[in-house]
Amino acid sequence: MTESSATPSAAPEENDVTSVSIEEYEALNARLTEAENTAASARDAQLRALAELDNVRKRSEREIDSARKFGSERVLGDLLAINDSLELGIKAAGNPEASTQSIGEGMALTHGQLLKFFEKYGVAIVDPAGQPFNPDFHEAVSAIPSADVAPNHVINVLQKGYRLHDRLLRPAMVIVAKAP
Repeated sequence: MTESSATPSAAPEENDVTSVSIEEYEALNARLTEAENTAASARDAQLRALAELDNVRKRSEREIDSARKFGSERVLGDLLAINDSLELGIKAAGNPEASTQSIGEGMALTHGQLLKFFEKYGVAIVDPAGQPFNPDFHEAVSAIPSADVAPNHVINVLQKGYRLHDRLLRPAMVIVAKAP
């Protein structure tokens, strides 16, 4: 007897997906196109955002440069009036008919302008005459024995100090009392 060899049939299994219908293909293709469009839109939005960020950075740099160059413009503009007064005073001092009293009055007016300028921009004068010595705001040049002034108090102010708001610009140069 001969055995006949039977070959298994080439029927596809039910779980094997080798064919896709045209409708499924078109739906998948549409989803792919939509995903590509979404990705392109996102890429475009990212590039626009990067360009805007770069523009903001460049604009900020220009504004900072401008502030460095012209930030003191208002302050200097206010100083011009004081300079004009000083020039008028110098011109008046050269006039032989000018009196010492009129030149002194002009200097006092100019000094008043300068004090108003200081006040406008937050500059305060440190004039510690008679006050206790404070090394944060005063620079002691010397110490003199005194029976009239308490020890470690300012006897004389050689040069006034200045503060800009809460920051010391220049300490007052003072002479301090010490015990006799």
